[in-house]
Formats: sequence, C-alpha cells, structure tokens
Amino acid sequence: MEKPSTTPIVIGTGFGAGFWPWGPGTAGAVLATLIWGTMTIWLSPIALITVTLGLIIVGTIAGTWATKKLQPYWGDDPSRVVIDEMVGVWVPLLAATNAWQALTALILFRFFDIVKPLGIRTLDRKKGPFWVMADDLLAGIYSLVVLHLIIYIWES
Repeated sequence: MEKPSTTPIVIGTGFGAGFWPWGPGTAGAVLATLIWGTMTIWLSPIALITVTLGLIIVGTIAGTWATKKLQPYWGDDPSRVVIDEMVGVWVPLLAATNAWQALTALILFRFFDIVKPLGIRTLDRKKGPFWVMADDLLAGIYSLVVLHLIIYIWES
C-alpha cells in the first residue's frame, strides 16, 4: 500500500503534533491552545471569537477530510490524528479571556476527552471520519459549559 499524501498528514497530525510519542492528543490540544494564545496578542476580543469559530468550522471540515484520507493507512481512530483535539479545545477557548481561563479550558477539555462521560464514549465508538471529530467536539462543548460556570462563580 502506498503512503498517504502530505496534506492530509499535515492537517491530521496538527502540523506534526500527532507524532509526539508521549500523549499526542495532549500535544495537539496544547499546540491549539498556544495558537489561540498567540492570536490574543493581535486580535480584538470579537475578532478572536470570530477567528476561533472559523477555526472550529474549517478544522472540523478539514479534519474530517484528512481523517478519511488517513484511515486506510493508519486505522479507524489513529492516535497520530490530533486535529480533533485541536478543534475540540478551541470550543471552550471561545469563553476564555485570559491565561488562567485558557489553561482551565485546556485542562477541562483533556479531562472530558480522556474520561469520555455523558455520551462522549458513545460518539467515540462510532466508525467513520466525522465521528473521530464528533466526540472531541462534544468534549469541547461540555468544557465550554463548565468553563462558563467556573467564570460565573469566580466573578460573582
């Protein structure tokens, strides 16, 4: 079987973060958080939310495509594919306005992504490239809700 082309590898592995040998999913989520953090330097809060939403949408579409291209070579849900973790962590980052909130978003996302409660495991068991993305999107949504609650309680 021939090797997959470069573009799906670059997208699917999150610019190579998926090749990190000790926790590729965490490496992808950390990279995505660092990308988001870098954007906070140049973008206004409204622009940051807009760009982050764009990254979630484009990342989901591109990640589904890349996963579809890589599954014949790497299997159903390859650990090297981390674009799903990147997209997933961008969801709670929609609510973050500072570094501690961004770190909390990352920790919450990894918790939900690893433990897989409340239907996340059900989505994770489904076959197909979209489902590789879907469980991380749901983990991101749960992380977003919990982060909102933490921010509300902290600021009350």
